[in-house]
Amino acid sequence: MKTRISLPLQMAIGMLLGILAGIAAPAVGFDPAWFKPIGQLFINLIRMVVVPLVIATIIAGAASVGDVSKLGRVASKTLIYYFATTAIAVTIGLILANLVAPGEGLNLAKDGLQAKAASSPKLVDVFLNIVPLNPVDSMSKGNMLQVIFFAMLFGFGLSAVGERGKTVLSFFDGCGEVMIKVTNIVMIYAPIGVFGLIAFTVASHGLAVLLPLVKVIGVVYVACIFHVLICYIPLIRVCGLSPATFLRMISAPVMIAFTTCSSAAALSTNLIQVQKLGASKPVSSFSIPLGNTINMDGTAVYMGVVAVFVAELYGIPLPLDKQFEVILVGVLASIGTVGVPGAGLLMSTIVFTQVGIPLEGIAIVAGIDRILDMCRTSVNVLGDATGAIVVSRWEGDFDPAKGALFAEEEEKR
Repeated sequence: MKTRISLPLQMAIGMLLGILAGIAAPAVGFDPAWFKPIGQLFINLIRMVVVPLVIATIIAGAASVGDVSKLGRVASKTLIYYFATTAIAVTIGLILANLVAPGEGLNLAKDGLQAKAASSPKLVDVFLNIVPLNPVDSMSKGNMLQVIFFAMLFGFGLSAVGERGKTVLSFFDGCGEVMIKVTNIVMIYAPIGVFGLIAFTVASHGLAVLLPLVKVIGVVYVACIFHVLICYIPLIRVCGLSPATFLRMISAPVMIAFTTCSSAAALSTNLIQVQKLGASKPVSSFSIPLGNTINMDGTAVYMGVVAVFVAELYGIPLPLDKQFEVILVGVLASIGTVGVPGAGLLMSTIVFTQVGIPLEGIAIVAGIDRILDMCRTSVNVLGDATGAIVVSRWEGDFDPAKGALFAEEEEKR
């Protein structure tokens, strides 16, 4: 009997081989650029399935819910979860950074560094931009909030039509099933894609870039682990789910997030895996795409650590009132940066401007940003998965037995 290697283990092997190839490439004069297309192909493939999958599942989910009041409850509970966990994430980052003091005793050249100030869009503009002028254009650009809004509205319209809409509902249900199968096909390439992404990153930046800033890297990674242990694991236990089972099932989207530094790339796999764990289809179809856009716990942890690090580096005191501002602005910035590329950098510059930290400090950590991004994106994705399960449990829709049945059907396909 042949032993089947699980997908997460395949990706872990691909990552290990990628690290080794990345270290060896400069030594033998191999151009790192050859690795890039291998990884980029995987990112393109995985992003290809995101919008069709989200549209099909949200339309089918909204149509099956039918009750606007229930969707309102799901939305409010999801947002409460996102705000609360983001605040906890920033706080953990600040506390650990204060204890370890990653910037003390570090002498880095700061002359000639420049970083542009940034500001988040006005809140009123954020809400106005949720409504797409052209849904097709929003789909082509991957503007997930606009796609979610249109799909939900379409789903409610479909539900209101009644009997005449059953054929259309069946069509979108079928589309969702097809896109899940397409996602599974794409994931066959995942280990190779992971190899290419990691090999290119290591070969391009080298391990030497980590040495001067290894302390701040360690603090960010440890703070992220603490956030998972302090915040997510207890919530998963409260929902009646084994943390070991949860982490095993979510390992595939987390590995994708870690290697691609893209929560969008992990969206489709994350959506499928939480449903296998028992999260309801309507809740997960809403909360996972929304969280992919606005839930940034990993970035919040990073922001708290980097704020203390740069303040120490420049000898700027950061009293408790200023650190409270970091928490407050960090939570608000996670919503204000909706749809803005480079959200981690943007959130940091907003916080730095608010508390009076030189923006040039951003340039100091720019060299290790990819390494930090791997960790924070993984936590962002893990937070989305936890949120889908928590809100499903909160709504009374969490059903591990139904999820196991869904997983079993997926295995047979």
